[in-house]
Amino acid sequence: MGSHRRGVPALPAGTAGTAVPAVGNRSAGRWGSPRSSEVESGGGWAQPAAPGAADTDVQSTALQPQPKPPGRDRYFDTLRAVALIRVVTYHTFGWAWAGMVFPSMGIMFALAGTLMAKSLERPALKVIKSRMRRLLPPFWFWGFFVVLAMLIHDWMPGWQIVYWIVPLGDPPGNAWGEQAWEILWYLRTYLWFVLLSPILLRVFRLAPVAVLFLSLAPILVVHFLWEPPDNRFGSALTDLATFLFCWILGFAHRDGVLQRLKPALVVLLSVAAVGYGGWYAFTHQAETGSYDLDDIPLAQAFWSAGYVMLLMWAKAYFRIDFAWLTRFRRTDRIVTIFNARAVTLYLWHEIALILAVPLIDQFWNVPAFERWLPLESQWFMFGIGWILIAVFIVLCGWVEDVAAKKKPKLLP
Repeated sequence: MGSHRRGVPALPAGTAGTAVPAVGNRSAGRWGSPRSSEVESGGGWAQPAAPGAADTDVQSTALQPQPKPPGRDRYFDTLRAVALIRVVTYHTFGWAWAGMVFPSMGIMFALAGTLMAKSLERPALKVIKSRMRRLLPPFWFWGFFVVLAMLIHDWMPGWQIVYWIVPLGDPPGNAWGEQAWEILWYLRTYLWFVLLSPILLRVFRLAPVAVLFLSLAPILVVHFLWEPPDNRFGSALTDLATFLFCWILGFAHRDGVLQRLKPALVVLLSVAAVGYGGWYAFTHQAETGSYDLDDIPLAQAFWSAGYVMLLMWAKAYFRIDFAWLTRFRRTDRIVTIFNARAVTLYLWHEIALILAVPLIDQFWNVPAFERWLPLESQWFMFGIGWILIAVFIVLCGWVEDVAAKKKPKLLP
């Protein structure tokens, strides 16, 4: 499976505008009301207002709270931010249990599915072109440096280099750059879901509940009945089957399907899916040497399905919005940056962790650093990694603005 552990990567989201990006709902209704002097009353025209009345009306209107356009959904934004933090944490420490505590990739695919369903209220071709326009330029910018570095380190590309233009298959590379480019499975899977979404959404709306739960069938087929080929096609098919339920779950949330399901049924099915995924992971460690969900597609599919369904259902049923987050300005600001720079963060985080190692090696040459800094600690590398990620967000994040046809900014 093209797992995000490779390179040790959960698109889109996002996010809701990008692999990772989310967008707020459109404002419903118009603001303001007709002036009183323009309104008919009592079957005749309104009488002229007394001197000063108009000024009083203007002042009273100015004092009234004006309606605000709906903002971004901070619940979804927070989930995406935490998912990205979990990805970086996993790639630093390699904890097998991290995917069970918070299945980042399943969550990011579900969020992207929700936003894709909303976007498809517009013509499908325009939506697909918009998604590709926002995803590909940051990928090309990042890929230029990765490909150049691999060429310098003796990589000899073939015709497969076309996947560095549009990653419908895993882009090729050499062993030297493997840790950097193997995270691209997520972009490849996200791109295929975007292309398939007009058909998937139409099929889903024919029988929403049935299609939602049948979306787990493909992973059962590729695991028990037919083994995909060991090539780009097989990897893409396995990843699509693994996260299909989460993407369709996004459709279900957008269309209000989850909110109409009985709470007891949702909880029962979610617990059953998580239980099966966990059981399968722990009882098949001999095959992979670990219970890491990223190495076991079937376990990943069911664990993510149950976990993410509970998160999405709770959002709809309890109307969770995390509006309170705006009271904590620094945290809210971080969440905003992570969502506006989700693609940048995802693409550059592995390079940041790679560069952290030789940078820390140089610290050993400074006696004070050697004595007082925990240079051997993984936590120290984790901290240096985030500093470098912040640098990449500032230096490279503007590409996402250009891709979204916005004015480039160092920080959103």
